[in-house]
Amino acid sequence: MRITKSVSLMLLAGVASIGVVQPSMALEAQAFLDRVALVYKTIGYEFAFGEGRVEGDTVIVDGVKVGLAGIDTFDFPTEITFSGVTERSDGGYMVREVSIPDIDTEFAKKPSGHVTLADVKMEGLYLPGGEAIPAGALLQLVQSISTGPLSLTRDGKEVLSYDSVVAGSTFTPAQGEAITDLTSKLTVSGITVDLTSVKEEDPAAGAIIDELGLDTVSGNVTQNLSWSMADGRMVMDQFLFDFADVGALDINLDVTGMTPEMLDKIYAMQAAMATGDATSEEAQSAQMMSGMQLMQAISIVSAKVRYDDASLAGKLLDFFASQSGGDRATFVAGLKSMLPTLIDQSGIPTLKDVVVPPVSAFLDDPQSLEVTVQPENPTTLLVLTAAAANPAGLITALGLAITANE
Repeated sequence: MRITKSVSLMLLAGVASIGVVQPSMALEAQAFLDRVALVYKTIGYEFAFGEGRVEGDTVIVDGVKVGLAGIDTFDFPTEITFSGVTERSDGGYMVREVSIPDIDTEFAKKPSGHVTLADVKMEGLYLPGGEAIPAGALLQLVQSISTGPLSLTRDGKEVLSYDSVVAGSTFTPAQGEAITDLTSKLTVSGITVDLTSVKEEDPAAGAIIDELGLDTVSGNVTQNLSWSMADGRMVMDQFLFDFADVGALDINLDVTGMTPEMLDKIYAMQAAMATGDATSEEAQSAQMMSGMQLMQAISIVSAKVRYDDASLAGKLLDFFASQSGGDRATFVAGLKSMLPTLIDQSGIPTLKDVVVPPVSAFLDDPQSLEVTVQPENPTTLLVLTAAAANPAGLITALGLAITANE
């Protein structure tokens, strides 16, 4: 009898526990999804998630609608899985991995558009707690994002594809703490762009594409960046667009002043512009003051843009020479003779010595062209803006230099 009574009490307790635990699990899933939406709203996204459920330390959600300023809401009606979810003491979360099924869907009717994307994965998702999300936390939202192949077709013809994307960041100290430094890398491999559709829509551009033999363009994109929070020193030592039989364009940048505190001011200014009357005299005055503060805080250490030709420049010179009815040597000589006059029209005589020799050398033998900016000392954007009143002085202040074929 006592045994039967004990068993009955245990069963009742189990039923009661289920009644308590089930709503709690649903609430935890919703609380987690609400936190995702709140954090990403800070950087401009609007997430409306479907129903979520919890399975152990995994949150599974049935689809999401994504909105972004200036872009129509995108409905993504597929299951998203957040694995290894742990709650932090501040009400935030850490997520080991986010995965979604492969994408295979239409995105347009006329002309028909279809996209496929495989192996989409995010690792190390950080969702900071609190209502106000500081910039230092926003910089740590994701450790890595990767995808497999993408294919984009219009009317059944592939117009864009790539093999993979890998983007990752390393944080010091560990993700979720007060960040002091980060490094990040991005690689987009095996990009292929089909330009034949451009030929169909723009016959003039099509003639150039045919002459250059560029029905398709293939290449890769890579980027490396390091960032110190103490002084806001951001060094992008590579942002390379490298396309076979075309050329390689590499952008380097070194600035200081991009601290988390400065980013918070930028976000606050953007939020004020989005919610207030941006046309009022008071708002415009506040925006001007904020803009001047930002320009005073951010300094340029150096910048560089380098182009290495892989036949594109030579083909363009040949094409335009043929269009002019002459040979390439005659066409190049004409361009070189025009350069000094064009520079004179800018009203900056000193620019002639900077531009004419290297550009002339590149036209004669197009190998590489590099533009660098390297002030003697790091110079604020505000000082450079003031120096623009005297263009000749600005060239000196910037340390502007152009080199060719080096």
